[in-house]
Amino acid sequence: MARLLISAAHKSSGKTTITLGLCAALRRRGLAVQPFKKGPDYIDPMWLSRAAARPCHNLDFQTQRETEIRDTFTRYPADVRIIEGNMGLFDSIDVEGRHSNAALAALLQTPVVLVVNVLGMTRSVVPIILGYQHFDPSIRIAGVILNSVAGKRHEERLREVFARYIDIPLLGCIHRDPKLAISERHLGLVPSNEAVEVDTKLDYIAAAIERQVDLEQLMAIARSAPALPAALGATAPVPSRHSGVRIGIARDAAFGFYYPGDLERLQEAGAEFIGGGFPETHMAALEANAGLRQEIHAAIEAGLPAYAECGGLMYLSRSIRWGEKSCAMVGVIPGDIVMYEKPQGRGYVQLRETGHNPWPGAGAPAEFFAHEFHYSMLENLSPGLTYAYDMLRGTGVDGRHDGIVYRNLVANYVHLRDVEGYHWTRRFVDFVRLCSRRQREAGIA
Repeated sequence: MARLLISAAHKSSGKTTITLGLCAALRRRGLAVQPFKKGPDYIDPMWLSRAAARPCHNLDFQTQRETEIRDTFTRYPADVRIIEGNMGLFDSIDVEGRHSNAALAALLQTPVVLVVNVLGMTRSVVPIILGYQHFDPSIRIAGVILNSVAGKRHEERLREVFARYIDIPLLGCIHRDPKLAISERHLGLVPSNEAVEVDTKLDYIAAAIERQVDLEQLMAIARSAPALPAALGATAPVPSRHSGVRIGIARDAAFGFYYPGDLERLQEAGAEFIGGGFPETHMAALEANAGLRQEIHAAIEAGLPAYAECGGLMYLSRSIRWGEKSCAMVGVIPGDIVMYEKPQGRGYVQLRETGHNPWPGAGAPAEFFAHEFHYSMLENLSPGLTYAYDMLRGTGVDGRHDGIVYRNLVANYVHLRDVEGYHWTRRFVDFVRLCSRRQREAGIA
């Protein structure tokens, strides 16, 4: 099972661009590349999915057990598996590093390729790499890619330094090139479903990687990874045998934040499903489509089971205001969205069910983890709203609650993930099926 974890000395080292280029370049060579992203991210995985032409799956210590991470990692057959790390190699939410990229590499017995930004450095790169190498010798840093190399002379000097002081293979030197950059906004990269000429950009990045990285040596390192125990493997998800339920998913430039694993579990379910995204950047177009807004409003008022996260919640509000501009939205949620320059809710959250969630689920856990990242807040909210969750940690709607419950709608800022600790998709599907049965019995459908 050939595999690599691409990590970095620190954030903003160019790791994502290089990982994208590696996925695209290896795919262009005819390899089946399965991408993964560490942590609770949507935007990088969208780009990685496009580069590899396969859905990118997330591996997250906070929401998944170790066995679930391993099963997710081994579930999808491929010629090579590539994990993009987050932050630096040893960064973690705890001081022991139990949630770090290094911990993930250890769990999956995966060689690490370290990306180092060498802007303004030559010999100074040595203590950085040696420090990473010796901080935890159990982690196999099997290769290094240097980024932001100034030019040919800079590369020659760096290679001399490497040859003299460092015993890790230098896999490539990526020269500084503004055309390799991907525009940033909000929590990271522009989603690939929204960027213009995405494939042209990926082709350019792939070509740069092919010129400047030794892909044969990189693949030799990937293939040197030890075999994972057979018991860790898992079969592909089995579709539900239930029928008669159809799902509607908003998936376009405005709404695009979905975990592929969650979508797999919703294949044969059905209801209005509006995911996260950046609706504020398309709010004029969303306002202009008055027919759709009215139809969604009427459907939810009539009892259509619906679930919305973050951008979906924003769309279902009365309006979105960004700077001096305000646009009307669906109007089901009695509040107005206001955009801010800084994040209003960010990071992992811990929630506890209030008992008001309409989804069936006896024995559901009282508390669970999720994540949020939003630059907006709901303001001018009507009093007396019903909430599905109490916020034990995080911001949610008002710092204390999240998951607005209205008729058969649940709408929250937090992003849920269907994992062993919280199978929200199963409960939502059961609720959809229950609502459908009630309508049939009442002679409505």
